[in-house]
Amino acid sequence: MALLEIRDLKVNYGPIQAIRGIDLDVEEGSIVALLGANGAGKTTTLRTISGVIKPGGGSIHLAGQEISHLRACKIARMGINMSPEGRLVFSGLTVEENLRAGAYCIRSRTETEKNMRRVLALFPRLEERLRQQAGTLSGGEQQMLAIARALMASPKLLMLDEPSLGLAPLVIKDIFRTLQEIRAEGTTILIVEQNALATLKIADYGYVLELGKISMKGPADELIHDEKLIEAYLGNRKT
Repeated sequence: MALLEIRDLKVNYGPIQAIRGIDLDVEEGSIVALLGANGAGKTTTLRTISGVIKPGGGSIHLAGQEISHLRACKIARMGINMSPEGRLVFSGLTVEENLRAGAYCIRSRTETEKNMRRVLALFPRLEERLRQQAGTLSGGEQQMLAIARALMASPKLLMLDEPSLGLAPLVIKDIFRTLQEIRAEGTTILIVEQNALATLKIADYGYVLELGKISMKGPADELIHDEKLIEAYLGNRKT
């Protein structure tokens, strides 16, 4: 059984059907990429999984339990946490305050402190800036903080929406390397990205979403050599 199992998911914005009956599985301990152009429905899919948007049909199961009818706060407590597009850190709070805000659903102080040590080990730069206001961090540091804040909730499934957006290539490389470390520690990852090449290099499996439908799927090491995907998303770069 997959950790996350989606069947025939539909999402409507009024008369517009944004997601048109998709199936998607995320195996425990894997990195799964959800690729596609702007407007394909990638962010809508993540927001629906997290409970922010209610589906118009279909089912979403987390570890075998149906969650599509649950409120976002309940889904977060069950272990799905998201780092949103644009980072959205609390700019007026310090780095440490942002991190502790991410642990709002953790009732154990011991677990909170354990998570704090974990995220600071993953992102040493944040430890140097614990008392600095988040709004004064660089874009890359804010992205690190957004991911670390989501990890503070001890997620079973970490969802990332465009973590490379607007970042320099070296920063992107560092963040993607850290995502592999996060997966190696046992956290399952579902990542939405337009940077298809970098994402498929670290992913186990990939889906391509086009206008609310899955147009392509398969193991990442196969998709990265697919001629159609190369032409559409990889800039004719064979890797």
